Parts: sequence; C-alpha cells; structure tokens
Amino acid sequence: MLQLSKRVEYGLIALRHMAMKPMGHVFTAKELAKEYDLPYELLAKILQKLTRVGVVRSLQGVRGGYALALRPEQLTVASVIRAIEESRPMLAECFSDGAESCHLFDACTIRKPLGKLQRNLNVLFDRMTVQEII
Repeated sequence: MLQLSKRVEYGLIALRHMAMKPMGHVFTAKELAKEYDLPYELLAKILQKLTRVGVVRSLQGVRGGYALALRPEQLTVASVIRAIEESRPMLAECFSDGAESCHLFDACTIRKPLGKLQRNLNVLFDRMTVQEII
C-alpha cells in the first residue's frame, strides 16, 4: 500500500497552514506543532529540510520563524515529498530498488500495470500544488 510518511504528512500540514495566510507571514515551529499536536523536534527538522531546498525561508531573531519562500501555486506536492524524503513514493520495491530487489522481476505479471499506475501517480504529484490542498 502506498503511504506517505508522517514526515511528509507533517510537512504538508505545516505548508498548508502557511499557505492559508498572506505571503510573508512568519510562523514558528513551536506554534505549528502546538496548533496541530505534532512532535516539535520532528517538525523543526522537517522545516529545516524545507528551508535547505528553498521551499520555506528561515528568519532569525525575536520575530523569527519560517515563511513560505514560494507561492502555494508554485509549490508542487512532488517537490515537497522529494525535499523531505529525498525520493518519490513508490508502489513497488522494484521501481525504487531495481530488478535485483525482487526474485520475480523477469516473470512478474503485474510490473507493467503497476508501472503505469506509478507513472500516473507521479504525474498527479507533479501537478498538484499546495494551493490545491488549502
């Protein structure tokens, strides 16, 4: 079963929250964690990853925190997943780990149909933006 990690879920929750306010609004990791009952340390690490790839920007100081660096309509779900997980979600191991990960690879009767599903899923994540989850 394809399942997004908690890290991706928490990242999308935080980005959705940020996207609901005007651009430039600053949020702290603590306030986001408290608002959605998320583990603060984990959310802080996620926001740091998103900062490194330019999804959010970090502001220092008394009124510091995090703000969106891109408009919600410019930010795809795929880019968020890749920023947090450093890979795409995959339906089958053989799509991410290659033929050597499965002893049935050459004889597999569902690899091609699953491959079609995987491509469609990739397109969906590539096209869906944070704006669409508001």
